Amino acid sequence: MFKRLKDILNMKSTEEDKIEKSQILMRSLEDNISMFKRSFAENDLVVYRNIRNQHDDKLDFCLIYVDGMIDNETVQETIILPLLGTHMSSYSLDYLADSVLSSRSIEKSKNIDELVKSIIYGDSVLLLNGSIEALVMDTKGWEKRQISEPIGETAVRGPREGFTESIETNLTLIWKRIINPDLKMQYMEIGRQTKTKVCICYLKSLAHQEIIDELRKRLGEIEIDGILESGYIESFIHDAPLSPFETIGSTERPDVVAGKLLEGRVAVVCDGTPFVLTLPHLFIEYFQFNEDYYHNFIFASFNRILRVIAFFLSTSIPAIYIALTTYHQEMIPTPLLLSISSSRQGVPFPTVFEALSMGITFEILREAGTRLPKPIGQTVSIVGALVLGEAAVTARIVSAPIVIVTALTGITSLMLPKMLGALAVIRFSYVILASFLGLYGYIFGVIGLFIHLMSIRSFGIPYMLQLGSINKQDIKDTIIRAPWWYMYYRPKLIGGKNPVRSGSANLRKRG
Repeated sequence: MFKRLKDILNMKSTEEDKIEKSQILMRSLEDNISMFKRSFAENDLVVYRNIRNQHDDKLDFCLIYVDGMIDNETVQETIILPLLGTHMSSYSLDYLADSVLSSRSIEKSKNIDELVKSIIYGDSVLLLNGSIEALVMDTKGWEKRQISEPIGETAVRGPREGFTESIETNLTLIWKRIINPDLKMQYMEIGRQTKTKVCICYLKSLAHQEIIDELRKRLGEIEIDGILESGYIESFIHDAPLSPFETIGSTERPDVVAGKLLEGRVAVVCDGTPFVLTLPHLFIEYFQFNEDYYHNFIFASFNRILRVIAFFLSTSIPAIYIALTTYHQEMIPTPLLLSISSSRQGVPFPTVFEALSMGITFEILREAGTRLPKPIGQTVSIVGALVLGEAAVTARIVSAPIVIVTALTGITSLMLPKMLGALAVIRFSYVILASFLGLYGYIFGVIGLFIHLMSIRSFGIPYMLQLGSINKQDIKDTIIRAPWWYMYYRPKLIGGKNPVRSGSANLRKRG
């Protein structure tokens, strides 16, 4: 029995030795090709192109790549043709890399795992008979979407470029806006099966090292089979996971990411998605749009105030309406109260049921309009709202005032597109509280919301940073936007490593 166990252990150790030996290349070209064929078993997309120099029969090569992942013209002109027709005075890979091949990037490696990974990413691997190393050449050329304006973040004034699904393209768009060696970009891989590329971007002189270290720690702790979109990463690394508010921002616009980096924030770029994550993310950023910084500061400040009003109307109007009509009729002017009362004649349901049913109906129409093709979706949303609203009032299922309240709530919520989920949760919570306790319930809800927001942190930064301050420097880029020449400092705690904007503190107010 012990002899049998010993044989099994010896067999396992022999297999492990074979595996370890197979992790590096051998001198035989045929053996190396066989190892790659085992790694890419049952995969017909991998091409093995045997090449023999026409001037020297001893020079045998094998070029390995994935069909569709490489630029065929580049491979043909910079690799295959030179290998076929060049008179070679040396058989070394260094000579090939320096004097024969003209690929834009060439590296040497002998590790099978690294070579397989390079092939998967779109590089080409060149094997030479008699060499224990291989050349890895950058020949990426897969099809990708052209750079265009983001559909979800359109702007009247500003750049028209948006991120694509290619991480290299996205990093280039960021680099083009911040041409500074201080801009750091560091790659990571996440996903046991997908090995998705993720890049951390930051300005070393502005970003806090503690935030960068914490981000690396959280990214390193992600254990999942695959990352198909940056939302996967967001759900693993954000603070307050049970909160309806996001503690990590996302955008499709390179100018927005560049602006965040210049404030001391950190960006996370994920391969395969146009959405780039930015952190720390604060509550006030829901009300800030990139166009605010391109327009006149007076107009930008007016728009931000409108968004704050829209936040209040979207979350509070249904609850206040229910509280006043159900519990506090004495607070409504008599003519208006009589009008509301007459409109409710024949309606069999209580006001809270009207508000909840109309709110849910509006969310259904909005979701249907979003998922359907764009021309059809707009028609469904508009026609559905008009037809259902009019039919419901005519049939005395709901009253006319609740339709107006729902429409006003829906329109104002669309002014804050990145907060739609949080707005819906707050709105329905306020409605339920107001239906039980009237205005007292609504006020309790508001107090609870403020306590919740004040307790959230995003990578150690208070979520409501600067909103509770009365310092004029702290409120220059919050609900109002001061002119650029008056915003001397970056946001506290975020850009505190280098708080003064370059040259701004030395400028005087003009005009």
